Amino acid sequence: MRKSIFAAMALALTAGTAVAADLPHYKAPLPPPPPPPLWTGFYVGLNAGYTWSNSNNVTLGAFSGAFNPNQGNAAAFAANYALLASGTFRGNSDGFIGGGQIGYNWQFYNSFVAGVEADIQGVAGSSSRRGFATALGDQFGNTITSAVSVSKSLDYLGTVRGRLGWLFTPTLLIYGTGGLAYGGVNTSASISQFITNPFLGPAFGSGSFSDTRVGWTAGGGVEWMFWPNWSAKVEYLYYDLGTVSYSAGVLAPALQVVPGSPNPLFANFHEARTRFNGNIVRAGLNYHFNWGAPPVVAKY
Repeated sequence: MRKSIFAAMALALTAGTAVAADLPHYKAPLPPPPPPPLWTGFYVGLNAGYTWSNSNNVTLGAFSGAFNPNQGNAAAFAANYALLASGTFRGNSDGFIGGGQIGYNWQFYNSFVAGVEADIQGVAGSSSRRGFATALGDQFGNTITSAVSVSKSLDYLGTVRGRLGWLFTPTLLIYGTGGLAYGGVNTSASISQFITNPFLGPAFGSGSFSDTRVGWTAGGGVEWMFWPNWSAKVEYLYYDLGTVSYSAGVLAPALQVVPGSPNPLFANFHEARTRFNGNIVRAGLNYHFNWGAPPVVAKY
């Protein structure tokens, strides 16, 4: 009897093993492939914003020379004229900006993005000319009036910068940036001076500077990939194009010793000096081509 029971149990176990061997086998699913690097590749875009200057002042200085040796009061007159045409006068180089940019990003270690970007913007409404008038009574009983006019403007501004950022989320980039800045600058100064003395004529002088200046820039921003291939950014930049100095003219009033025969009484040499540096706040829109993005190959 016991032998019969053991035989039946062995038969049942053998049958169960055979049935289990015929059942299909299921393996755990493979993990999904990593997401493609959204930020790697070339991009182009547009931007608009506002720029304001840190240094709006135009400083005028004067030094005297070429005195008329036959006129003992020449030095005193020269000092009074120089005083009225010297000082710090406020210009302006603020305005709205708009332009475009092109660049390349490289996403690495999943959460870091490095790249390079070049841009150029025109500046609207930055040119201004401001006038200042002063008067002085001198020790000889005369009244000297001086009219000074200064202007400064930034016509365009461009940068070539490196960028390095961190992905706060896969679609939100926080970055710092810095590099070269260049811009078209213009500044001028003119001086007109008059005296109530009928024997001493008026004096006029002017000068200007216009060139492309090269300097540096640094800043940072936030960029959001809000749609496949499309991103929007908000950015701040500080730029410094350096200081320029130029001649504002030579003022040489004429002493009418004999009517119709003017002789220079003195000559004041004027120099103007101003700095072009400031701030930019702007928003931009970029289209990403992703030409440089490596393909993602899934293995199953």
